[in-house]
Amino acid sequence: MKKKTLSRVLAFSLCAALLATTGCGGSDKKDGSTDAKQTEAAAAKDEMHIAVSANPPTLDTQISNSNIVGQIAYHIFEPLFAMDENYEPQPVLAESYEVSEDGLEYTIKLREGVKFHNGNEMTADDVVASMNRWIEKSPKANTLIGGSTFEKVDDYTVKMTANQASSDIITVLANPIMFAAIYPAEIVEAATDEGISEFIGTGPYKLAEWKQDQYIKLEKNDDYQGNENATSGLASKKTAATKTLVFDFVTDASTRLAGAQNGQYDVVEEIPLDNYDDLANASNVTLSITKGGTLNLFLNTTEGIMANQDMRQAVLAALNCDDILLACYGNEDLYEENPGWFNPSDTQWGTDAGKEYYNQKDADKAKELLKKAGYNNEKLVLVTTPDYPEMYSATLVVQEQLKKVGINAEVESYDFSTFMEHRADPKQFSMYVTSNSYNVIPIQLSVLDKGWAGLDAPEVTDGITAIRSAASTEDASAAWADLQEFLYEYGAASVIGHYTGVNALSTKVEGYDYLRFPILWNATVSK
Repeated sequence: MKKKTLSRVLAFSLCAALLATTGCGGSDKKDGSTDAKQTEAAAAKDEMHIAVSANPPTLDTQISNSNIVGQIAYHIFEPLFAMDENYEPQPVLAESYEVSEDGLEYTIKLREGVKFHNGNEMTADDVVASMNRWIEKSPKANTLIGGSTFEKVDDYTVKMTANQASSDIITVLANPIMFAAIYPAEIVEAATDEGISEFIGTGPYKLAEWKQDQYIKLEKNDDYQGNENATSGLASKKTAATKTLVFDFVTDASTRLAGAQNGQYDVVEEIPLDNYDDLANASNVTLSITKGGTLNLFLNTTEGIMANQDMRQAVLAALNCDDILLACYGNEDLYEENPGWFNPSDTQWGTDAGKEYYNQKDADKAKELLKKAGYNNEKLVLVTTPDYPEMYSATLVVQEQLKKVGINAEVESYDFSTFMEHRADPKQFSMYVTSNSYNVIPIQLSVLDKGWAGLDAPEVTDGITAIRSAASTEDASAAWADLQEFLYEYGAASVIGHYTGVNALSTKVEGYDYLRFPILWNATVSK
């Protein structure tokens, strides 16, 4: 058996943590002294208000693909593994694991003494029930590891038999959206098609009250038992530093904005980009700007003149991503130019492979490729929707850039649902722009899905197989870099740039963190 002990911490991460904790200077009074802790506690509020833009449909994170569900649920429930700040899986309820030589069996040792909010200890029975339900009910899990099964070895050990050997199994288990929350077995058994009915987890907070269309209130779990080897990100140490978290549902953006300015809310999510400059200059507000995903141009690869690779390369050559991004976001602080389909800071999947095809701004090259493709003024249709302003603005700029090199580009704008219908049919579009949140592993990328823009190339299938069957993370990373390079060479799509999300924090908030969504279990707000 090949043993993977997950209690290790990279030397770099350890050094960074030490620097963050101790700073560069000394002090006669240690930060961890009793007096310092009492002073800090006395200066902090017992309740923090977080304004969110939507009322979650459920808190059953196993079946919901919503960021707001994942964000709130991560404070209540915990998975076996979670992503650290480098998007690497780390243990949460797991202690260690072993992999069989054939890569099909994962024997996972569980932490002992972990209790649910109802006071019962978590055992293998709860993990087996939860994980088997997750594999069956979560579309993300089912797509990647459908057919895999969990079984009990003893009270604190479970065995997963994978559907196929793959280097990304633990990463799949640590996926932050539709995450594999561990519920009590009896809660799983009582679940209906609509989901679980009681929200009992092992996390640092308990669900105290859910008032529909108004708020969700979480209270500190005084019996919480954290992982001694916690690292960072979603696998960080959890202190429940503020006794009560109140997630207020504020769907109107102007109301959220006013609440940030007047101090009604301590954390305000999804600030409209039009108001960025106003809040950036506010004395009582700090802005949290985080990369959220990529703005992408998808090209038809199967119909008409677009089936010609030279034609698609002409489109890529004509793109000026600087101008597109500025038109969409209006401020250079809110975007980044980078050809990667993953967060550039992602240590495994972040790569600039194919960069020679990105942001070329080469009109002469585009015109030469048009001649080579035999382009004869055929109409290219760019479908879009005004319901998403950044997608709509980007489409208009792309249209103008294509016109300048001699392409007959026409924009067709629809409401979102109609746009989705046209986008799904390659006979009804030549290209379109969408924004896509970051994914954890390449197989989840829309660009690789035949049903997304019609891309059907054996190189994609072979690339996915190479990633999933790689013998090491290094080999998997190299296989993804090769596949990203192919996407650009083939002219299937192009990243336009990486966009950011803007959240507003009171200047009195400390300990706030972010990975895919805000992390609040170590956050406080001073009085």
